Parts: sequence; C-alpha cells; structure tokens
Amino acid sequence: MEKITAQHPLSHSTDIVKENLETLKRLFPTIVKEGKIDVDELKALLDEEIESNEEYYRFSWAGKSEARREANKPSTATLRPNKVDSKNWDTTGNIFIEGDNLEVLKLLQKSYSGKIKMIYFDPPYNTVKDFVYKDNYADNLGNYLSLTGQTNEEGKKFSTNIESDGRYHSNWLNMMYPRIKLARNLLMEDGVVFISIDDNEVNNLRKVCDEIFGEDNFIANICHKSRASISNDKIISSNHNHIILYAKNQYLIFENRKNFGLKPILDGFDKEDVRGKFKLVPVDGPGGAKKGNPHYEFMGITGYWRFSKERMQKMYDDDFIVITKNNLQQKYYLHDAVNSKRTATTWWDENLYTSTATSRLSTFMGGNIFDTPKPIELLIKIIELSTSTNDIILDFFAGSGTTAHAIMQFNSEDGKNRKFICIQLPEPTDLKSEANKAGYVNIADICKERIRRAGQKIIAGKRDELDKLKKCNDGKMLQKETQEQIDALQLIFNNLDIGFKAFKLDSSNIQAWDGSIENFEINLFSAQNNIKENRSEEDVLFEILLKYGLDLNVAIEEKEVNSCNLYSIGGGVLFVCLSDNITT
Repeated sequence: MEKITAQHPLSHSTDIVKENLETLKRLFPTIVKEGKIDVDELKALLDEEIESNEEYYRFSWAGKSEARREANKPSTATLRPNKVDSKNWDTTGNIFIEGDNLEVLKLLQKSYSGKIKMIYFDPPYNTVKDFVYKDNYADNLGNYLSLTGQTNEEGKKFSTNIESDGRYHSNWLNMMYPRIKLARNLLMEDGVVFISIDDNEVNNLRKVCDEIFGEDNFIANICHKSRASISNDKIISSNHNHIILYAKNQYLIFENRKNFGLKPILDGFDKEDVRGKFKLVPVDGPGGAKKGNPHYEFMGITGYWRFSKERMQKMYDDDFIVITKNNLQQKYYLHDAVNSKRTATTWWDENLYTSTATSRLSTFMGGNIFDTPKPIELLIKIIELSTSTNDIILDFFAGSGTTAHAIMQFNSEDGKNRKFICIQLPEPTDLKSEANKAGYVNIADICKERIRRAGQKIIAGKRDELDKLKKCNDGKMLQKETQEQIDALQLIFNNLDIGFKAFKLDSSNIQAWDGSIENFEINLFSAQNNIKENRSEEDVLFEILLKYGLDLNVAIEEKEVNSCNLYSIGGGVLFVCLSDNITT
C-alpha cells in the first residue's frame, strides 16, 4: 500500500513536459545523456532542418514564453462533485464544471486525452466590454479562488482589457494560448475545433492556431451573418462574425470527408415508382448557368445540359429522364438523397442572428439575463457537420449554455447520444443587471439553469409529438407507417439524456504541508490529518478518478462492508475505501 502525499505524481494533473521528454527518448534514444536531453545531439540528428538565423517567420508577443510554460505546468487542483446543482446525477453522461477553464483543462488531460470529437467555444472577443481573466502564473488556482471569493480574502472584481494598456493584444493572447494548447490534447485524431471570433482578434487567433495545430490543419474561416440591420458606426458596417475551423489531423478529415458534411434536404419526394420515392429536378445547366455545360438538341429540345448526349440517352431509355411541358426532368430518388451529403460552404446566411437568439433566450429564461448568446441553430449546424453517435463535445467558454442546449435538442431530432462537457467561470453578474435581480449571482448559475429548463422543454415537446401521433387516427387502428413513427419517437424519448453532473473547481483534498514559520503551530496540528476538513468521501473519490485518469462518468457502485463504504469503480477495475477505521 502506497501513501499518496502532496508531492506524489498522482496528486496533480498530467505532467506534459515529462510526457514530451518520454516521447523524445523513444524517438531519439541517443539524445539522452544521464537522464537529460542533449540538445546538440538532437541538432545533429536534425541536421539542416534547424532554423539558426536570427530573422525568420514567427509569431511572438509579450508574455508568450510564460504562457507556453503555463500550458505545461501540472495542476494540484481537483473537481468536487456538486450533486445539489446537478440533474439526473445517477443516469446522465453530461458534465458541467464551474471553474477557471485553464485549471480545469489541465485536470481533464489524464481522463479525456484523445477522447473529444469536437470542441466549440466562444471566447471574449477582446472588445472594450469584455473582461479578460488575468492568469497568475505563480499561483493560478489561488488567484482563481481569491477572485471568486472562495478564500479568506475578499472576492476581487474581474477586470477589462482596455486599449490604453500597452499589452492590449498580448493580454488576450496570453489568456488564449495555453487554453487552446491544452484543448488540442483532448481532441481525437479526427477531431475538430470551431472558435467564434470577430474582426478584433481574428488575425491573431489564426496565427496562434496555426502554431498550435499547424498551418496544414487549418480547414476554413467560416463567416456567418450575425445581424440583419446596418449601422452607421463605421465606414463599412460589418454584420458578420467568424468561425475558425481547425482539425487535429486534416488528413484524416479529408479521408473521411464523406462523413463531414450537412444532412441532405429530404423535402419534396412526393412521387413514387418501382424504384421508390422520387422528385423531379432539372437536367439543364446548374442554377441556369450555361458556361461549361454541353449544348445540343435532345428529344426536340435544344439547350445546355448537365450530362453528355450519350448519358442523357441512356438515362432516358432507363426511365430516369421524363419530358414535362416541353422540358426535361431527372428523377432524383429519396434513397440517393439519404446517402448523399452537401458540402458545407464558408458563408452561412440562414437567419443565425444574435438579436434573434437574445430575444428567444430572454423569453425562455423570463428576462434579459445574458447578452449576445449564440443561436441554437448555429450550434446545431456545427454539431451536425462534425459529430455522430456517442461523440463527446467540449465547450470551455460555455456562457449561457447554448452548446449544451443545442446538443440535447439535436439528439432529440436525430436520435444520437452525443454528450457534452461544459466549463464556465463563475464570473459575477452586475449588481444592477436583470440577471442579478433574478437571483443569478454569476454566469455559471445562468448556464446551469438554462440547461435544466432546456431539457424539460425538449422532453415536453417529444411527449406532445408522441401524443399527437397516437391520437391521429381518432382511436382507429394505426397505420403501419404511423406505428413506425411512434416506435422511433418512443425510442428517442426513452434514450434522451437531459441531465448533467455538476462539479466545482477547488484546491486538492490532500492536506499539503506548509513549512512557513509564521503558521508553524497551526500547520503542525492540521498535518495530523491527510485530508482537509469539510471534504467528503465523494470529494476524495473524484479526485482519485481524475488523478488516475478515469472518466468522470465511469460506473461507480457503493457498498457497505463492516460499517465502511467500499466503492467499486468500472465494474471492479478499481476498489476504493476511504473510511477512517479500515480493519484487515
């Protein structure tokens, strides 16, 4: 039996530097000299591929080295279960974490490395109104606990990043760099990340992502129309935002690009023959365009056609082309549409307006409690584009909870079982705001309440759908097609996950030794117990799961053995007993 102290490797999150060193040792064993890396030997192996000139293309800013080191620094923090704020704790696979996302991302490195299929986040855009969480690289956890009033010190206010600060862009980049770097580690090899941003920092964000993901893994800069009205505050008024899309490995995305697209439009298949349901579509030039299409006479009609004359004749002979009102139409079958995918474009103009989302959220939550949320439809489009059954989606700037809402909504439509991990800093609401007056002390509270309400609304909607289908024949025997619809809806309804496990970031449950002379006597007596006061067995249990690299949703069975609680983890893979009096 091994006692785990504050200095033990299992008392902190993944040591990324150590992992990098081990990787280098495996790849280049000759560079290891007495346990250290011989840089000159490494340079010799790489020969001419080393950049030695003073001037070369690179992206730098004030504080970058510290930000890079912070991404590699392990965390000693933990996540404490918060069952009071949770919903359906025992059955849900969704997770909500309240805390500083930098520390939380560090804690997730062991348990979720390479397991996240898609990451979406909508960070502060570095405008005048945006707060910037200023990391304290010396003690980031202590800084977070102090800012949120969880220590003996008075809670301090979050600051804004003002343009008069000489490091306006640098401050923002120092916040973003370590978070994006840690987030990349969590992606599956065929995973992708979508990042919303506006014109203020889009160029800097691209450069940071080029460095972290590699320029070759840039997929697209998607522009989406975010507002309909035109203002006169600029020479040219911008009414769009950007969504930067990167892959962890674009080669894998390209190889599987048939699975990376939008679902086809399945409306209008109102005709049927022996081959199945179909609709008629034109066979003249696409969109009326003539350039590049063959021009000839066919069946007495002269025009620009999609196909060659030989192929047109064969399709006509096989009854795939019909003549309607002096025009030629092609039969487009439903089964072909189902198996096809439309390629997404980089311009999204589908009424995805921020103003619409704000109005809807205000109605949904009973007041204007959150500014400029993203539309649910925008997130559904992103989710549809990049995920499938059982995929895990991460949003570490969760805001009002649009991502979680969209995942549950889309699962209710296509019957998939995607899961979310949402992280939100408990940024205090303004004392004069409607949110604060409504009882929401911080943004994390808003996010949790929205997820609860969204789940209830989705369940109620599915229940109404089922009831309408069952009553559609006024008590008569249901048609086979209607019964199949009912069965499909019932399956979705039964499997819908509208809950979430809530956790809070906090300092480790392990009592660390403080050798300071000032508090020596207090520290000496408190050191009698290895676990801090006011920490429960479940607090310690989940710290063990995190530090051992186990999923926060791993199956846990609790049994009482000789008046001691025994936890069976993962069907008996691990047993944990944290009682005070353990006998042989």
